[in-house]
Amino acid sequence: MSKYGSFPGTRPRRLRTTSVMRRMVAETRLHPADFILPAFVREGVSEPVPIAAMPGVVQHTRDSLKKAAVEAVEAGVSGIMLFGVPEESKKDALGTPGTDPDGILQVAIRDVRAEVGDELLVMSDLCLDETIDHGHCGVLDAEGRVDNDATLERYAEMAQVQADAGAHVVGPSGMMDGQIGVVRDALDQIGREDVAILAYTAKYSSAFYGPFREAVASSLKGDRKTYQQDPANVRESLRELALDLEEGADMVMVKPAGPYLDVVARVADAVDVPVAAYQVSGEYSMIEAAAEKGWVDRDRAILEALTGIKRAGAQNILTYWATEAAQKLR
Repeated sequence: MSKYGSFPGTRPRRLRTTSVMRRMVAETRLHPADFILPAFVREGVSEPVPIAAMPGVVQHTRDSLKKAAVEAVEAGVSGIMLFGVPEESKKDALGTPGTDPDGILQVAIRDVRAEVGDELLVMSDLCLDETIDHGHCGVLDAEGRVDNDATLERYAEMAQVQADAGAHVVGPSGMMDGQIGVVRDALDQIGREDVAILAYTAKYSSAFYGPFREAVASSLKGDRKTYQQDPANVRESLRELALDLEEGADMVMVKPAGPYLDVVARVADAVDVPVAAYQVSGEYSMIEAAAEKGWVDRDRAILEALTGIKRAGAQNILTYWATEAAQKLR
């Protein structure tokens, strides 16, 4: 007996003594198959264009995108989410490049499918913001407001051309009411019952999207608070979740990931479909910037952030570190 009283009989530290012990008892494990790589392809460029606000990320050429897809396959990544950046002169009030079979996103889908076939899930961003001249996620009415139902008509057309181009999965991301049901009907009408829908179920109006605006050469003026969710709300996300599932979503997603881990956990507890979370551009850029200044250990911070997202309940994570993280894990 110590003069300080009894020593503890239970010592949790015994399970932390070595790296092998810690690995054996780990409750959460990252795997390359968890990851989906978001990738940008820009029309009319001959070399990849670095994105200043996202060190290490580029706007791809068609050729460099194919190489990135092959690297993702080799690393064991499950999917690639494609965003097309058309030439500025092609943007218009309807987002015509988004429904043009020869629009840059549709061309990129065909390129990647031709390169990797079914070895990588080819996912397509189904939204108008990259292709429309005012930068919103939908068409505007006479008073300059986003017209929900007119936008759904455009989403239906986009779903069909993306499926025809070879997308395995479409990702409606505009947060329009009824978008999942309309997209499902549009796909089924052309006999593409096999194309899955990854619903952006809880997409918040977030400050963490800032670097993404550069990545897609956004023309947005103003904000998206009338259709993206208020960061203050959780129950609203569960209402959106119920609607998306009722309309036919195959998978659901929370975006951003890190600041909304509580929402990820609530969604994961509520459903029996796969749950994804999108580690967005601002989350990526903060770690890269802090690491560049020597304020954090870059590799540890990346894996810790990804582990936190999976621990919260995300089965899949969209992350710009997908290939790199998968390579490290392998």
